[in-house]
Amino acid sequence: MVPHDYDAIVVGAGIVGAACAWELARAGLRVAVCEASGTVGGGATAAGMGHLAVMDDSDAQFALTSYSQALWRELAEEIPRDAEYLACGSLWVAADEEELAEVKHKHCFYTKCGIPVEILDARQLAEAEPNLRSGLAGALRMPSDAVCYPPSAAGYLVAQVRARGGELFLDTQVVSVCETGVEIEGGRIVSAGIVVLATGTSIRRLIPELDVQPRKGHLVITDRYPGFVRHQLIELGYLKSAHSTTSDSIAFNAQPRLTGQILIGSSRQYGVENGQIDHFIVSRMLERAIEYMPGLKDLSVIRSWTGFRAATPDKLPLIGRCPGYERVYLATGHEGLGISTSLATGRLLRDEIMGQVSEISREPYQPARSLTPHV
Repeated sequence: MVPHDYDAIVVGAGIVGAACAWELARAGLRVAVCEASGTVGGGATAAGMGHLAVMDDSDAQFALTSYSQALWRELAEEIPRDAEYLACGSLWVAADEEELAEVKHKHCFYTKCGIPVEILDARQLAEAEPNLRSGLAGALRMPSDAVCYPPSAAGYLVAQVRARGGELFLDTQVVSVCETGVEIEGGRIVSAGIVVLATGTSIRRLIPELDVQPRKGHLVITDRYPGFVRHQLIELGYLKSAHSTTSDSIAFNAQPRLTGQILIGSSRQYGVENGQIDHFIVSRMLERAIEYMPGLKDLSVIRSWTGFRAATPDKLPLIGRCPGYERVYLATGHEGLGISTSLATGRLLRDEIMGQVSEISREPYQPARSLTPHV
């Protein structure tokens, strides 16, 4: 048997690719990470909010996010300070009694699943977040949620891969993939026992039949105002925004950073593939945020940017072997939850590759559900 250059090649050095490479290296494989840009943790990873949340759109989403959150808590004990892990918790804010009913529904679900949650009434919400406007009905507090700075977290994971004998190749564009490895620009073939594709929306260039679509988002960040926002704040209307696939949408989302800055979102645009800032969308987003936190209008915004979420039709990621290939695996399609679910993605993929039983079922995320077999 001809020896391979590497046991595994991971294409993509965002947080998902970094997590996959880290898990495979910890399993004893010699791993190479190939990244088209010159940066670890760029692309959607650099553009994201870094919310480490449990979500419940479906049983499969809940299983993946809750499992991953537990893994993030373990990792938090070792990642460096520049990863800015902050266990601030989340508040799902209810504007009225109708939304408060949804808070109670979510409280019931999470309680049954063993996730710590608490319902805050209007007075308790005002005490928890004094800069929210008056008149809000209450909120669901999820104390186990956290935030981080994703590029630094990805950088830490890749550094751990290299410490275990792995290699990192930046500015290395993979142009094709096959059972025996990848071809990079210039025609060089790098061989591997397995290939993992963790390239976000760019996956369509390598596997054109894959149904992963870009969903554009905008974020803005303020100067430093320590204590102005204490929790990750999300309006209940965010759920409707996240579900829309046919029109532009915005929702209030504000996040405290360890630096004292405030990250403000969020927006979703479907079918838009240019990375330019849409100032109308940003204005709508900020207006929505000010509706919930009027004092934001007096703060200084220092930067805004865009990014692209990799979305699948059923809103679940593709994790596992690529149909039609024996040794090519996918880790993409995480939409807005790539950072939240990255560690679970890496663990599930490692389990599948190494033939191990996983803590949660891998079946809901298998790529075979939405991909025409390769011929």
